[in-house]
Amino acid sequence: MDSEEDSFVRLHDGPESPEQLHREIEQSKVRPGEGIDRMDPDGPESPEQLRREIEQSKELYSLLEQDCVKLQTAKEATEQRTQELRKEGKVLHKILEHQMSLNRGEERAHQMELFAAQEENTRLMKEKQVLKNKLEELKRVPQGDLAMMQSDLPEKKMVFKGLAANKEDMNKLMLTPRICYPLPGGSALITFEKAEVAQRIIEVKEHTVELSCWEEVEDLDQCRIRVQAAPVEILLPSALEISLTQSSRSILVSDLPSLDITEEALLDKLELFFSKKKNGGSEVESREFLGDSDQVVLTFTQDGVAELLIERGRIQVPIVGGKYEVKISPCMNGDITNLQFQPSCCPRTVLLSGIPDVLAEESMRDTLEIHFQKASLGGGEVDALAYVPAGRTGVAVFVEDTG
Repeated sequence: MDSEEDSFVRLHDGPESPEQLHREIEQSKVRPGEGIDRMDPDGPESPEQLRREIEQSKELYSLLEQDCVKLQTAKEATEQRTQELRKEGKVLHKILEHQMSLNRGEERAHQMELFAAQEENTRLMKEKQVLKNKLEELKRVPQGDLAMMQSDLPEKKMVFKGLAANKEDMNKLMLTPRICYPLPGGSALITFEKAEVAQRIIEVKEHTVELSCWEEVEDLDQCRIRVQAAPVEILLPSALEISLTQSSRSILVSDLPSLDITEEALLDKLELFFSKKKNGGSEVESREFLGDSDQVVLTFTQDGVAELLIERGRIQVPIVGGKYEVKISPCMNGDITNLQFQPSCCPRTVLLSGIPDVLAEESMRDTLEIHFQKASLGGGEVDALAYVPAGRTGVAVFVEDTG
């Protein structure tokens, strides 16, 4: 009995394996012929004592069975959790592999970018060295010989008339203003040969003009008209700054032959020639014929093509059965970076306004010119006159006064 009670206490102190529980249960059972000797070696016990021991053994056995059920349930839960952890481990492994693959891809992309940057840096260093060598060569050229060197600018036949007085004026850009002045309906601009005549007309401000074409006037009360005279103020450029940049994909083709073909046909021939790689070109993106200088601008789709062609300088191009040498020059683009204006008054021109539409355009123009050239009315010799009838608009163009 003492050994069985010890086993009961020990089993409830903590979980044991099912195999150990089974062995202890077997040991706790009373085998026939052994119980009496083991319980009391001095003699047999009473039936009441045996019943109590049997009941105690049953209770112990019931507790042990409950412990077995709990342990089996714990074992199944542990196995299920183990399977879940294995599944989670597989998912985490896949995620880790995917992340490592992305990291390897980003690392390869970074390496490629670094390699491209190194190549670009090498190219720029070579280009810098070439420019430095050219600069050193230019420094070694005497100043007199440098002025005689052929310019990279496109050639254009020009006729020089005049004298160069000062060397410092050679690098100045001379602009000839060409101002467009809007004229509203019922107004006129009249320019006199002398500025003092224009000033007298402006000082009077209002003038009464006699109409001479009576047959065109329906109401005789309109035989006289009143017009207002005012000075003409325009804005002239006082300062101009232009930024010049060389196009990286365009070339300027000059020294073109004078042939009996259309401009479009000439552009087709040039595009066909310069679009071939064997001729040093590539695909042509656009073409433009500059009619004011008889030159052509070709723009390529790839970088670097224009630079190599410009270095060659001159190329023979087959056109209409013959070969003609043309010049290849850089194409310069100019942008106005600073433009300033100042108001200016035209000294010989007067603005006439408030002119009613009572005569035909030509008759009104003649009437105004006749009136304002009379010296008795303060007028003088008229150089030019522009008239815009009521209901219409016009534009007067002012050019530099070379007189």
